[in-house]
Amino acid sequence: MVSRRGFLSSAAGALIGAGAVSRAALAQIPEAPLAESPATEPPPAPPNGRPYQPVVTLNGWSLPWRLKDNVKEFHLIAEAVEREIAPGMTAHLWGYNGQSPGPTIECVEGDRVRIFVTNKLPEYTTVHWHGMRLPHGMDGVAGLTQPPIQPGETWVYEFEMSRAGSYMYHPHADEMLQMAMGMMGLIVVHPQDPAQRAVDRDFAFIMNAYDVEPGSYTPRVNTMTDFNTWTWNSRAFPGISPLIARLGDRIRIRIGNLTMTNHPIHLHGHSFEVTGTDGGWVPESARWPEVTIDLGVGQMRDIEFVADAPGDWAFHCHKTHHTMNAMGHEVPTYIGVDFEEAAQKLRRLIPQYMVMGDRGGAHMAAMQMQLPENTLPMMTGRGPYGPIGMGGMFTVFKVREDQARGDYDDPGWYTPPPGTMAYRSET
Repeated sequence: MVSRRGFLSSAAGALIGAGAVSRAALAQIPEAPLAESPATEPPPAPPNGRPYQPVVTLNGWSLPWRLKDNVKEFHLIAEAVEREIAPGMTAHLWGYNGQSPGPTIECVEGDRVRIFVTNKLPEYTTVHWHGMRLPHGMDGVAGLTQPPIQPGETWVYEFEMSRAGSYMYHPHADEMLQMAMGMMGLIVVHPQDPAQRAVDRDFAFIMNAYDVEPGSYTPRVNTMTDFNTWTWNSRAFPGISPLIARLGDRIRIRIGNLTMTNHPIHLHGHSFEVTGTDGGWVPESARWPEVTIDLGVGQMRDIEFVADAPGDWAFHCHKTHHTMNAMGHEVPTYIGVDFEEAAQKLRRLIPQYMVMGDRGGAHMAAMQMQLPENTLPMMTGRGPYGPIGMGGMFTVFKVREDQARGDYDDPGWYTPPPGTMAYRSET
């Protein structure tokens, strides 16, 4: 049972539509992960309104809406939530509709939207529609464009989604605290013509970071640089779902950054082009091939490519500390130091004492160490060949030739064809 110590207020709501994928892993490969179906399958297209291809929000979902007098109505509830960062760790956060980040808002270019925002937090808030062009009074900056939304109040934002693209929403009210607690979400505006800029797989996630002390549940909101939990959609590996594609699929990945630093996002096995920003689509003449794109704070980037290489490919932030969980900032380096004599003396008092870090850190991933309550190991998650050497902002892009179109269940781990895998030299 999860302790509720330090929780700022009662949580409400629950994740919508979570489920387990039934496909078994390859028999010869142990411990293949199962993916949540909302993270691998897009939601069904809405029954009314303009048609569009829904996005796959990693470990998330899209906000339902109703059509009233030709206006799409959404309802966001700002509230305290619980979020599983990864198996073994839960954080007490603030978010929307039971989740942090909040649900993705999807609509079509030209749609008029009416968004009701109910505040169930213990303090006031607002919602800013990051990157959207809208009337001044709808911009969501407390004290500048509107009075704040007080606890218990519901306010209404109404404007036209005038440009297709990828955007975000977040508070501009006590934002240092509220964004540090996880208040953010994605907005996806689809082109009016579903065939325009069409892709086979359209993924989306937002990067956020927390400072959760080992053994605690609530982030330290005054942290400026020393975050220790780096997440995509408030999930750290192995809690982040894989991105699953069929060989030959055209892929789009929409990435937002609302952390306090930049992130060089790197994809193995493929090259891509940046096709969109929160300022609009990038003309084809202005694109060039990349394998890493650096996202600054407050930026959105869309990347596109063809999944032309079968395999399980790493997809991660290339800042090394961001691919670890529970990152410590005051841990001394003991590489090359002989601790054996001291360790023998310490074991007389602490029989389970072990020396750590004198031979590097990789061996620690395989150690079953006693950890404080609600704390992840620095590296966790197992692949077909043992512990995976990354955590945090990391997941796997899985490409399969035999992945049935329309069926994006997790296929398990990839088996390289004979002669295509590195091997141990016997000479």
